[in-house]
Amino acid sequence: MVLKLINEVNPHPETIEDLPEAPISMPKIGSTGKTGNWRTFIPIIDYDNCINCKLCWLYCPEGSIFIRESDDFPEIDYDYCKGCGVCAQVCPKKCIDMKRAGIELEG
Repeated sequence: MVLKLINEVNPHPETIEDLPEAPISMPKIGSTGKTGNWRTFIPIIDYDNCINCKLCWLYCPEGSIFIRESDDFPEIDYDYCKGCGVCAQVCPKKCIDMKRAGIELEG
């Protein structure tokens, strides 16, 4: 089996076997508590345009994006999101918008 790397040439792996082996971090409460209350920006997913590719989940360096069991779409755990914007950068449909923290979110 030949592994294809995810890069500019192969940005969308076809199967799980095409992904390189890599550790996946999982968020947890640290010694100072939850980590998401100091960020400057927060990612907001536009589910009307999301194609459910899960690249945001795959590339999140904090592991703060999980897949909802109800509809298999990604959701951001704002308790652990640091607002780095990696998810918005890797989204092929650009449906993740980085909003300034402190702005009221719609329900």
